[in-house]
Amino acid sequence: MEFHILPTRTAGAAENMALDFLLLQRYPHAGTIRFRHYEWRGPAATFGFGQKIAWVRGQLPKEETMDLCRRPTGGGIVDHRHDWTYALVISREHALWEARATQSYRLVHECLAQALRELGWPAVVKTPDGDLAAAATLPGAGVCFQRAEPYDVVHEHSGEKIAGAAQKRNKHGLLFQGSIWKPAAGTLDWDVFGGRFIAALAQAVGAPATPAPWPDLNEDEVTGLIEQYSSPEWLEYR
Repeated sequence: MEFHILPTRTAGAAENMALDFLLLQRYPHAGTIRFRHYEWRGPAATFGFGQKIAWVRGQLPKEETMDLCRRPTGGGIVDHRHDWTYALVISREHALWEARATQSYRLVHECLAQALRELGWPAVVKTPDGDLAAAATLPGAGVCFQRAEPYDVVHEHSGEKIAGAAQKRNKHGLLFQGSIWKPAAGTLDWDVFGGRFIAALAQAVGAPATPAPWPDLNEDEVTGLIEQYSSPEWLEYR
């Protein structure tokens, strides 16, 4: 098993979502886990695959135009103007592909909380109220950082939500799209945090982290999926 760390990229909302999905669908190395941190070209927001567009638009700030895209994963609305965004793709050969969604969610967020604690921020993973089966059926929050769900990362003392995520699992593997709300995480050196987070993930998945070049994706397919994710049909799917 290998753990590839891809270069940071800055892109618009549709391109970032398309690239995350293609990393799940078309990554050429079976048995490889891959991670990327990415940034946004201007103010952007994404929302969960199952959310209704009319409701989503009503929650967005009226004073600023947002680059908006529906994610291939679930979850709620994420305002990316002040977050640290990442994607983790786990191939089907890893045990987490077959694990419950709550198990993979908890593992990744325990690594994230550990990285924050190493930098002096009191972060913990929120434990569920009730049994795990009930927690697994809870609906996602409509707006991501307004409410902490089971296994989100929260401030140990105030309970304020720091990090959340959403997942998509298919025959190729597991896509984990995560976001850290910077205002809730204190003043951090985010480059140092990224290194600590990756190191914790590497230990958890049992593979050393290795920098890797961006994969050679089919440019026509990339362009086509960006166009799909930019289209009114995708945005207004529900």
